[in-house]
Amino acid sequence: MSEKIQTKLSEFKQFVKRHPKLISEVRKENKGWQEIYESWVLLGEDDNTWVKYKDADAAKGEKSAESDKNDFLSKMVMAIKNMDSDQMNEQIYKMSQSISSLQGLINQFGSGSKQEGSGNGSKHPFSFRKD
Repeated sequence: MSEKIQTKLSEFKQFVKRHPKLISEVRKENKGWQEIYESWVLLGEDDNTWVKYKDADAAKGEKSAESDKNDFLSKMVMAIKNMDSDQMNEQIYKMSQSISSLQGLINQFGSGSKQEGSGNGSKHPFSFRKD
């Protein structure tokens, strides 16, 4: 049960960090922590009551995060539009050839080690006979 309380308290601390004006309300003795905590538990943190306690910088940060996402998406769309399909096809072809060569090399070494093991039963790579 104490883990549940610790979890709830840490969530409340994060809530207070996102709403720093609550701290000034407590310092001005307009409200107490108990009252704020009970309201937070009853109303939840998405209630409109808490909007006035949010830091203006935090609100700007949320908006800038959204604009960063939109900016990233617009950059990706522009990059796709500006791609030269011939160059892209050439690069894909070269990569395909490289992968094929690598697979052939791996298969060659893989089949070579099987043949050596199935030889005369000798553990040595070269078989010498005495005359």
